[in-house]
Amino acid sequence: MGLARAEAEWEALMRQATAGDGEAYRRLLASLTPALRAVVRRNCGRIGLDPGEAEDVVQETLLAIHLKRETWEPERPIGPWIMTIARNKLVDARRRRGAATVAPIEDFADMLSVGSIDDDLDRIDLDRMIGRLGDRDQSLVRALAIEGRSVRETAATLNMSEGAVRVALHRAVKRLAAFFRGERA
Repeated sequence: MGLARAEAEWEALMRQATAGDGEAYRRLLASLTPALRAVVRRNCGRIGLDPGEAEDVVQETLLAIHLKRETWEPERPIGPWIMTIARNKLVDARRRRGAATVAPIEDFADMLSVGSIDDDLDRIDLDRMIGRLGDRDQSLVRALAIEGRSVRETAATLNMSEGAVRVALHRAVKRLAAFFRGERA
């Protein structure tokens, strides 16, 4: 079933449900659940949630739809209303989980690569910004981004775990970005 057809069905079922038809409400939730699962699963990884958390978010979304069903305006499409609730539940789950995420080191390699910097002034500027980092972070950035060392090699050199190297690099990159924003503003 296409999305437009599904939304039309959901709207009809929601209208019947708000008029007191319990069977229509049961059918609405049964029809919504697979669509919500797909949307939530697709977005969990994108925002740093474990795919195993998807079912919890789906259930929280269904509960919120139930509790907020009177706020749906029948003259408006139901799809955006449902997706807004799902998005909010994903954000809530992300907040509960906390800010600690581990991003693949490859995500930062392109961002930090200085092999393409031809202008000496840019190189000096980058060196000065890296110099503002702490000693360990300077070593991390130089080893991984400038010298092209692997995470494993850098971890061994700095006596850190590979995971700690990734997290420390992520934080160092955030500080570098803040330095650049502050200086170039």
